[in-house]
Amino acid sequence: MTTKKKFLIAAMACSMALGVSASTEAAYSLNPEVTTATRSLLIASQIGVMKYENPSAAFKNMANKDAIVVMSFGTTYKENRAVTIEATVNDIQAAHPGTKVVTAFTSHIIIDRINKNEGIKYPTPEEALEKLKAEGYTRVALVSLDVIPGMEYDYQKTIFHDYKEQFKTMTFGTSLIYWQGQEEQADDVSDFIKALFTQVKKPAKDSAVLLLAHGTPQPANAYYSVIQAKLAEEGYKNVYIYTVEGWPNLETVMPKLKADKIKNVTLVPIMMVAGDHANNDMAGDEEDSHKTILEKEGFKVSTYLHGLGENKAIRSLYVNRANDAWDALQGK
Repeated sequence: MTTKKKFLIAAMACSMALGVSASTEAAYSLNPEVTTATRSLLIASQIGVMKYENPSAAFKNMANKDAIVVMSFGTTYKENRAVTIEATVNDIQAAHPGTKVVTAFTSHIIIDRINKNEGIKYPTPEEALEKLKAEGYTRVALVSLDVIPGMEYDYQKTIFHDYKEQFKTMTFGTSLIYWQGQEEQADDVSDFIKALFTQVKKPAKDSAVLLLAHGTPQPANAYYSVIQAKLAEEGYKNVYIYTVEGWPNLETVMPKLKADKIKNVTLVPIMMVAGDHANNDMAGDEEDSHKTILEKEGFKVSTYLHGLGENKAIRSLYVNRANDAWDALQGK
């Protein structure tokens, strides 16, 4: 019996007593001698898709009534929302016909602005779960539209832990980029790069592509360095990642452009939506926009104002993440 199998059996035995279910996609194995793991240790060792099966007798005889909640930060850019977030949710719905799929936004400010300007009220994840519970849904798969498992993802994970005991079964899927090929897991970074460059063109000899990420104060910001390393490993020359609110930033990248004698630069957002950061911080005409700064430094700049959700190959990866959470819900 492998160490991983021993861990899963031990974890499942402990979870029955502690009310914690082992992750179906766990890549971390506790020492097989650990047979009385605490609740905190079992939760900490959950990596990947999370699953909770309620041990309460009150849920045992409940019929399975399943739903999917797709969580996104949201955007006030109506047209862009339609071709990114809504398009991705539609693809997830198409993969699960007959299943109730709910879109929830985590930004209260965006929810309020959309409601005021468009008369549409998106629920928060908490509101969506409260309504599903009131409607008699007993099993829920939570799906994230985050790019990396940063602060937003942690917020969504907290929602999973806050609400899991109110349902018979609950699962929570991974972000677009999560696994890095370790422990026999998928290489999400490589898959992301391949999907991205189905639309974005590789740069010519004297040109570069700058990929604009959001950035986070969390340690998950290190994913951007992993992406940069993977780009180099797979032969994507003159492609650099930088962030709006993190490291590396534009000032980090510009010396590399000059050292490589780059003349033409294309700015590409790697965010679900090409919203405020892409349209203003990246491509705006203000003095402090990335486009203006680069032009002042002598570069010819073009911008690609399309969110990741417009990329069919990227949406397919998000459908895979939703399928993982759904399969865990079904016990597959």
